Amino acid sequence: MASSSNAYVYRPSTLKDLRGILDLAGKNGRTIAFRGGGNSYGDAFGNREEIVLDLSRLNRILEWDPTAGIIRVEPGVTIDQLWRYVLPDGWWPPVVTGTALTTVGGCAGMNTHGKNGWKLGTFGDHVLEFDLMKADGEMVTACPETDPELFYAAIGGFGMLGVFTSLTIQLKRIYSGLLRVEGASCPHLGRALDYLEEHLDDSDYLVGWLDGYARGRSLGRGEMHRAVYLAPGEDPSPQKTLQVPYQELPDSYFGLLPKSSLWFYMRFFLNPIGGRLTNTLKYTAARLLSGEKGRPYTQSHVAFHFLLDYVPGWKRAYLPGGLIQYQSFLPKERAEAGYREILELCQRRGLVNYLSVLKRHVPDKYLISYGVDGYSLAMDFKVTRRGRPDLVRMTRELDEIVLRHDGRFYLAKDSVLRPEVARRYLGEETIARFKALKAVYDPAARFQSDLWRRVFS
Repeated sequence: MASSSNAYVYRPSTLKDLRGILDLAGKNGRTIAFRGGGNSYGDAFGNREEIVLDLSRLNRILEWDPTAGIIRVEPGVTIDQLWRYVLPDGWWPPVVTGTALTTVGGCAGMNTHGKNGWKLGTFGDHVLEFDLMKADGEMVTACPETDPELFYAAIGGFGMLGVFTSLTIQLKRIYSGLLRVEGASCPHLGRALDYLEEHLDDSDYLVGWLDGYARGRSLGRGEMHRAVYLAPGEDPSPQKTLQVPYQELPDSYFGLLPKSSLWFYMRFFLNPIGGRLTNTLKYTAARLLSGEKGRPYTQSHVAFHFLLDYVPGWKRAYLPGGLIQYQSFLPKERAEAGYREILELCQRRGLVNYLSVLKRHVPDKYLISYGVDGYSLAMDFKVTRRGRPDLVRMTRELDEIVLRHDGRFYLAKDSVLRPEVARRYLGEETIARFKALKAVYDPAARFQSDLWRRVFS
C-alpha cells in the first residue's frame, strides 16, 4: 500500500473471456498485466492507465488424483482453496507462502518460496506441467522434459511471457494434520545462522525472526523455529487432524478480541518506541519459554504456515503510507558479514525495521532467479510521507551491500529495485535471454506491468 496506480480491470471467468480481452487489448493497443490474489508487496500486477486482468474467477479444480497426489487447477485457485481440497485425502501443498490467500498462478509467476526452501526448493519445483496462453490467444503446453526453456523462464517470469491457464502440481503426502515444532532463542546473528545450519538434516521447515533493534554483541538476536512432519502412526487421531475444521484459525483471540479488529491496535506499536518494545518483549519471551535448547510442541499446518492470516487486513495498520519490504538473498559464506552490515546501516540511519524474517535457500534452475546457497532476510519498513525519501535512499545503500556480497533479490516483494541493480545481479546475458523469449512468445510486447517497465524496460 506504499504505491498505487489506476487501470482498467477485467475479471474473466472462462478461457473464451480471456481470449476476448486479449483480442480487445490488441485491437486498441493496450498492454496487460495479471493479478492473482493481490499479495505482491510491490507493483508486480500494476499497469498504470492500461489493463489489469484479475484472474481470481478462473479458480476451478480441473483434475485430482488422490492416489498419486497430482492435481490440475486453474490459475486463480488459492493456496487456501487448494489445501482445503486435498488435506482430507492426506496431501499438502509442498511449498506455501506466509498467507494462504496467494493464487497458484501468482505463486508460479513469481516462483514463490516457503519455510522449506533449502529442502523442497521453490513452488515451481513441484509444477509438473502448465498451459500458457500467448498474447495472440494461442495455447502452448510446457514441462521440464518437452520445453525446458519456456518452462524455466515462464515460472518466475512474473507474467511477461503469457498467462497460465492451468497448472499441474505434485503435492506432498502427509500422515497427520500436525507438525512437531521447536522454538529456540539465539543471542546473536552468528548463533541464529548456526542454528539453521545445524538443523538442515533433521528439519522439514526452518524459519527465524530477528530483533532489528538489538546492538553490539546482541546484534541479530532472535528466535528460530524448526518443524518436522509426523511419521505414520505418530498422530493418534489423524482422522481428526486431517479434517478442515481442525485446521481452521480461530476468529478471535482469547475468545474475546475479534481478529478482524487487531490491525487497529497494531498501529500503536508501528513506531520506533513501539517497535523496540515489541521486539524486546518477543525476544525476552523466547528466552524464558524456549531458551537456547528449544521447546518442542505440536501445531497444525495452517497455524504454523499462515502467520499473516492471523490478522486479517494486517497491512491496514501501516496506513496511510503503507510498507516496503526489503528482501535480500546472500550466499552462506557472506551472509553473516552482509546481514551485519545491513542491520547496522538501518540503525545508523534511524530506520530500523519492525519485522525481520530469516530463511534458508538453495540455487535453482529458473531464468529470473533469486536462489542462492544461503539465506534470505525480509525486512518490513513503514513508509511515512516525511521519511519516504530517506527510506528510498537507504534501500540504495542496502542494494550496494547486497551486490558486494554476491546477493540477489525477489521480485514478488520488491518495490524499489532499479534497472542497473537488476543487470548487476542477474547479468546482461540472462536479461537478454529473457527478452529474446519475450520476443518469441509476446512479439508485440502486449504483456507489461509497472514492475516490468521499472526494472527491465
